[in-house]
Amino acid sequence: MRTAFDFSPLYRSSIGFDRIFGALEAAGRLDPAGNWPPYDIVKTCDDDYRITMAVAGFSRDELTITHEPNLLMVSGQKAGQDSGQYLHHGIAERAFQRRFELADHVKVVAAYLENGLLTVDLNRELPEEMKPRRIEIATGTVLPKSDRPQLDSEKRAA
Repeated sequence: MRTAFDFSPLYRSSIGFDRIFGALEAAGRLDPAGNWPPYDIVKTCDDDYRITMAVAGFSRDELTITHEPNLLMVSGQKAGQDSGQYLHHGIAERAFQRRFELADHVKVVAAYLENGLLTVDLNRELPEEMKPRRIEIATGTVLPKSDRPQLDSEKRAA
């Protein structure tokens, strides 16, 4: 059972976390689509992910994958219905729309449909400026700016 949390106190004291709070609120809402179509999410490497969805009965032309910033949307819409009379209709061919929230810098690498399974490969690519870097340690008597003695000319200028 899910409970509703009020994040408004956090909005008052936090700056730049809007997306995180929005994701938490969205996770608390019930998904009207339920659990259909079934899917798996697998972390294949440190920065590689794979989503596999069971979309039996859908062709490539009836599926749509849309990638927006921080959002992947997979939807399916059957083109036409058989005109025959069903005695039992157990294969769910109803329209669907499944949304996946993506972290920053996650990109869609490939998507393919085989044997009724839609597979979407994703990769997180951190920009160079966000990757860890080694800081060289200087030797000698260089002091941090706050510890350096001020010269008389700097005092007068300040």
